[in-house]
Amino acid sequence: MRAALYQGPGTPGDVSANVAAIAAAAARAAAAGADILITPEMSATGYNIGELSAQRAEPAHGALFDAVARIAVSHGIAVVYGYPEAVAAGNYNTVQVVGPRGEDLGSHRKTHLYGDLDRGLFIEGHTLVSQFELCGLTVGLAICYDIEFPEVARAHALAGTDVLLVPTGLMAPFEVVSKILVPARAYENQLYVAYVNRCDVEAELQYCGLTCAISPDGADVARAGGAEELLVVDFDPAALATGRAINTHLPDRRNDLYSTVSQENSRSSR
Repeated sequence: MRAALYQGPGTPGDVSANVAAIAAAAARAAAAGADILITPEMSATGYNIGELSAQRAEPAHGALFDAVARIAVSHGIAVVYGYPEAVAAGNYNTVQVVGPRGEDLGSHRKTHLYGDLDRGLFIEGHTLVSQFELCGLTVGLAICYDIEFPEVARAHALAGTDVLLVPTGLMAPFEVVSKILVPARAYENQLYVAYVNRCDVEAELQYCGLTCAISPDGADVARAGGAEELLVVDFDPAALATGRAINTHLPDRRNDLYSTVSQENSRSSR
């Protein structure tokens, strides 16, 4: 599977401009032979945009879905984008995947909300592992803060995820997430991770870039700096098989001990 990771600036609250940026990235990605384009967290609407977030929220198959579906069909490429999803109970921070024929391949609602910013705008998602199939690989979805909890990547590994896509809005001074945590998640779970960030300023947030694709051995397949960039990478099933043969963290787990830890945590939280 060839993937294009778009580290781009956003235009806060300007949906038309953001969709145009996604379309331009899709054209470049398709020209490079990519099967899928991954864009950052809330790429279609902006993330730290206050009350505009609720104004831009829409149902799962609303106008944004239709607009991105036209882009996907036009270029024959799957597209991953983020937006605030409106439901009766509130708005989710959602990532949506549109297939190359304009079909709904899957979505994920952010499960771990970060600080007052997230909690002031969104409600929690309750599905830990969201997956879809593409190019013979099982592809998983997480959003930003989700990946900072080791249980998320581990749950994906146990559910058979080969490539974990993580649209994010990582800001300074938390570069350690991209540099240390994301490679660790790939290595300890023997899967690919594509971590796709922004590179601009939004209100008081300075996004730090550092978009990366990490292989199952924890090494960079590709990594961006701090400016706008489109990374094109290949996720190779052979590398997955090799990594899983060499690194035996998953089969060596002591589930008989971990279940006790889980029970203790459950009791302490009551």
